[in-house]
Amino acid sequence: MHRETHQATSRETSRETDRATDLPANLPEKLYLLAYDPRRGRMTGSQSLNLLLQAAALTELLRRGLIREEGRTAVARVREPAASAGLDPYSARLLGRIQEKRPHSWGWWIGGARTAGRDQPARWVRDGLAEAGWIELHRRRVAGVFPVTRIAPGDPRVRAALAGAVTAALKSPLSRVDPADAALVALVAAGRLRSALDPKGRSRYRGRIEKLAPAAGPVPRALGRALVARAVGRALEGAGEAAVV
Repeated sequence: MHRETHQATSRETSRETDRATDLPANLPEKLYLLAYDPRRGRMTGSQSLNLLLQAAALTELLRRGLIREEGRTAVARVREPAASAGLDPYSARLLGRIQEKRPHSWGWWIGGARTAGRDQPARWVRDGLAEAGWIELHRRRVAGVFPVTRIAPGDPRVRAALAGAVTAALKSPLSRVDPADAALVALVAAGRLRSALDPKGRSRYRGRIEKLAPAAGPVPRALGRALVARAVGRALEGAGEAAVV
């Protein structure tokens, strides 16, 4: 009896361990979870998160061979069920859009990410993670009027494991770094995701990041340019409003 109880407990512990080490497969999902700051208990990088997730979806499609680069533009290939199986909802949606449109530059696709409303990448990725049980959504209304959604990790160990993967990719021998983790770090750095890698870390590991960047193809560089363009646009808009006042 004692032996059976012990075996049952061991099996349960094993399942919990497997779940703890199990991680989302897609880059947008990983980056969304890394954007959650456990110390503050909230999401960070709200100004640039949609562009970062758009870049992550492009990188995921590129890594799977579902899109390719032709003359610095993103071109969709014929959908391959084996390669597209397991895509997160937003990456699958973006693939459909790329298939429908003529070729555009990586920067065009990144800059075209919606930043408000239901069609923004952050909303798609968030809802997909919630449906899969990776996060929990707690909705309420401020002053009984304005809807607010608070995000909480389903299992904090998952986010911690992703943060550990970033650290390992920066410190482990280059030959041991998984290409998916290399692409993840390249996007974290290009997107300036402080909750995963602060400015000091980006500076300290600049050389390593440059060596990891090829795993994400041309997307990180295009993301960096898109973020600069977005910042300049906001600055000009603010200056214009000040001049009117």
